[in-house]
Amino acid sequence: MASYNKVLLMGNLTRDPEVRYTPKGTAIANLGLAVNRRWTTETGEQKEEVTFLDIEVWGRQAETVGQYLSKGKPIFVEGRLRLDSWDDKESGQKKSKLKVVCERFQFIGAPGGRQEFKDQPPSDEGAARPSGRGQRPAAPPPPDKGEPEPPAAEDDNIPF
Repeated sequence: MASYNKVLLMGNLTRDPEVRYTPKGTAIANLGLAVNRRWTTETGEQKEEVTFLDIEVWGRQAETVGQYLSKGKPIFVEGRLRLDSWDDKESGQKKSKLKVVCERFQFIGAPGGRQEFKDQPPSDEGAARPSGRGQRPAAPPPPDKGEPEPPAAEDDNIPF
């Protein structure tokens, strides 16, 4: 029988990432993620439900998450579900918890939490980086007068 275990989630962190290391030096980051669902009932009433999830990130991605993300920041996570089971030491009962193991993630929004879009000029807060989606790229630096400028590409020479 075939099986498929894939989860795609987008939400906000509920706490700062907790990064720890295995004895062999592999980083593990634990995140709390809140995912919202909004809908309108038949009567026109607005409803919202929030689902809280535990996310586990491994390796270099765990270090990156720990370095750049904090509580409240949005993130997109692609991963798989894993069921952890254990015996409770106090009660002796068997316990279990469903987790998401992150395989890939993407930062969401503008760097530093700024919301800049194509129609708006970049703000003067902090250094603007062209890596965010919807941001204007920085203007290219002026050519160095010591080196000749490369010839401009002609549209006729583009192979597609």
